[in-house]
Amino acid sequence: MTATRTFRIAAIPADGVGAEVVSVGRAVLDALAADSGGAFAFDWREFPWGCEFYERTGKMMDDDGLEQLKDFDALYFGAVGWPTVPDHVSLWGLRLKICQSFDQWANVRPVHFLPGVQSPLRKADHTELDWVVVRENSEGEYAGLGGRNLSGRGQGGEVAVQSALFTEVGCERIMRFAFDLARTRTRRKVSSVTKSNAQQYGMVLWDDVFKRVAADYPDVETESVLVDAMSAKFVLHPEDLSVVVASNLNADILSDLGSALAGSLGLAASANLNPERRFPSMFEPVHGSAPDIAGRGLANPIGAVGSAALMLEHFGLAEEAARLNRAIRATTASGVLTRDVGGTASTEDVTKALVDALGA
Repeated sequence: MTATRTFRIAAIPADGVGAEVVSVGRAVLDALAADSGGAFAFDWREFPWGCEFYERTGKMMDDDGLEQLKDFDALYFGAVGWPTVPDHVSLWGLRLKICQSFDQWANVRPVHFLPGVQSPLRKADHTELDWVVVRENSEGEYAGLGGRNLSGRGQGGEVAVQSALFTEVGCERIMRFAFDLARTRTRRKVSSVTKSNAQQYGMVLWDDVFKRVAADYPDVETESVLVDAMSAKFVLHPEDLSVVVASNLNADILSDLGSALAGSLGLAASANLNPERRFPSMFEPVHGSAPDIAGRGLANPIGAVGSAALMLEHFGLAEEAARLNRAIRATTASGVLTRDVGGTASTEDVTKALVDALGA
């Protein structure tokens, strides 16, 4: 008899709809585990960090929060942000603190067009579209370097400096990750995105490293595209995309555009990976905390469940991940859709449909 593999998962629902969608993801994963014949199980521990925690304590997470998290097999995150806490405080105090401290340098954001979900792209009605955005997740425009000063000059005299950081090591490792991912896909292509015509130092370094790395992957098609042109390509020629690799800011924006083109940010999954596995990786939906619908049972949990599928892949449970993705497709194809994608289903309705689809 094979021993049960038990994965220790830290759940961090954080703010707003984060609690609702993490709850759905946990329920679906536990249903999968219950149907595995004892092959695997999940041991959950939930952490109460987020903006409500900040309002009580003045901190987004415990002082030793990273120490508490470091030995988990993975982190399952909801969404961070609330109107009463400045966004830069909530983001840097929790999500970015975890990502940077645990060197989760590869952010993977698939763009899936699901059956039953209407895309604003007419091309999606008759063209097979599927690509993935690979985001450099440790430096670039989100390195956090800079500051504000000279406020003593008086009103209108303050100066802010925000510096982007690009290193050869950071550029090369995310590019090799993207090329290796491209080799697993039907179309072996990597599109590199910069704005090197205007940002002549960091992004020219990015371009130079991309050319050097591409030489080691002669079997993979490549292109280098400026970010404004790539934004247009997402809309006009998305069938030409497979793996898109870009800096922290550019990939963040482009991946949201891709998800909107697929129908809703509520559908978008992501993985923040430490590929060397020195630290736990973190899996989260792309959407925000949505204060306007929080607690009303209206949140779309598909992005969180898709993120759970990425977590299963990270654990080497490829068939289980595929099964979960099939359940997502079966659910949307059956018309069980939340209002952000034109339906009337509640979060609970989608949860039931997903669990039922797993047993089909």
